[in-house]
Amino acid sequence: MTASTGISVDVLVVGGGVAGVCAAVAAARQGAKTMIVERNGFFGGAATASAVVQFMGWNTAGGTPLIGGIAREVVERLVAAGGSAGPDIGVLSTGLPIDRVVFDPDVLKVVFDEMILEAGAAVLFHSMVAAVERRGRTIASVSLLTKSGAIDVTPKAVVDSSGDLEVLSRADCDMLPLEAGETLQPATMYFRMGPADLGPYNGMGPEERMAIARRGVAEGALGRLAISCYAVPGTSDAWFNVTRIAVDGTDAFALAAAEIEGRRASLKAARFIAANLPGFERARLNGFAPQLGIRETRRVRGHIVVTEQDLRGGRIFSDAIALAAFPIDVHDAKGVGTRLERVGGPDHRYSIPLRALIPVSLDNAVVAGRGISATHTAFGALRIMPQAMATGQAAGAVAALAAQGNASPIDVPFERLRQVLTDGGAILPN
Repeated sequence: MTASTGISVDVLVVGGGVAGVCAAVAAARQGAKTMIVERNGFFGGAATASAVVQFMGWNTAGGTPLIGGIAREVVERLVAAGGSAGPDIGVLSTGLPIDRVVFDPDVLKVVFDEMILEAGAAVLFHSMVAAVERRGRTIASVSLLTKSGAIDVTPKAVVDSSGDLEVLSRADCDMLPLEAGETLQPATMYFRMGPADLGPYNGMGPEERMAIARRGVAEGALGRLAISCYAVPGTSDAWFNVTRIAVDGTDAFALAAAEIEGRRASLKAARFIAANLPGFERARLNGFAPQLGIRETRRVRGHIVVTEQDLRGGRIFSDAIALAAFPIDVHDAKGVGTRLERVGGPDHRYSIPLRALIPVSLDNAVVAGRGISATHTAFGALRIMPQAMATGQAAGAVAALAAQGNASPIDVPFERLRQVLTDGGAILPN
């Protein structure tokens, strides 16, 4: 594809994070002419650009697998490439055990490159949405600002996996507001330290870790009442998640200030960790994540809004495109605490409906990953990356089917979509 106006595709995927990659792979494998657009020079989004280096929450609390498909393929490829040791059990900040996959973000970049190219999707890196032309209830074209100048893309269907819903917001799509008393979840700047002996850290109990975290908060060195540390496979380094930056990630000037504050806070936190955390006495800061990790900005108003009650009740929607069981995880933007609550027993699960991925105000768009239609609290559980990959696979598949049938995603027969997803390894309710 060349830098000229008038490019036409079946499916345009905007945002190359974990959800966008799975969407583009699913759409292209379905035979749709697919283009994926990413503002960075690599795929992965939060997993790579923000160095959120673990995929958490694949199973029920009792260990029953809930997420398969392209997401599982990503893990298999990571392991084969030496970028992960595979699934294990970690501990959340409150002491809750959680299944996870820790990975090397640079190896993940290559895995995603290979999956996209093998599927046959066209790639545009270093590209951002400049404008959107909306005609009635349809996104008619998306203007991209690229290194080659402006490129206008005419899509039959759009998957907005940008996290901040860059396409839908420019198309004046209806969004869900924050309710009284709610604030956007804060951002985090991850940073890398080493060399370290992780043995003493792994041998610490929750009370000992919490005591260090309390001291760090009291001294103004840590932004949250938790120390989250993830080993870099094959090295003596570790990534840390201990900073907290309140920001609206859709405000350009506020985001710039938050990036600066994130690095300042990370340097201060790294010095505290070297002085106080067992095993890190010789460690030094040797890398920031390329960008701030944003937890929450816009959420679309879909044909259904998933609620906290749906999660607690284990609701299985008739159009369920994914299952999940991750705890409610809401970080306090105004303090240092986190609401981290597992709902239900060992076999408890809930579902994500297709209708939560489809905007009420547009006929040729789907949302994947961060930004699906859910209340603020429910979103705290649904934003996790394995679930984002599952919604990406569903969004890409339904967008391809809609484009090929000249239909709206909401009008694609669900049994047809269900068959495509299960053929692709997705785990769905009976």
